[in-house]
Amino acid sequence: MEKKKYYVNVGSGEISQVKYDNNEEFVIHATDDEIIFLREKFNNMNDAGVRTFFRAHVPIMSYHNDQSNDSYDAGLQEAYQMLYQLGDEQAKAHIKEMGILGDTHM
Repeated sequence: MEKKKYYVNVGSGEISQVKYDNNEEFVIHATDDEIIFLREKFNNMNDAGVRTFFRAHVPIMSYHNDQSNDSYDAGLQEAYQMLYQLGDEQAKAHIKEMGILGDTHM
């Protein structure tokens, strides 16, 4: 399958073939299937974030024992791993500088 250029903003969960405003946090080259997979990761992170929001309003549940937080963190790391694999050199350098993946995932 042919790879296309996409602009990705992790904070907003945006994946676009059109560059505008500040959506070029990461530039990747991906197939349609890879984009569907990345979108699923972002959607799963969003779902976990919503569950975490509601958990935050229950004082008897501590943050460090919350499956939603763990799911969000794992999804975020998986998304960055995928962005690293598909990203251009600038994206790879940025993710490496962030240190989110450690040395074993690159």
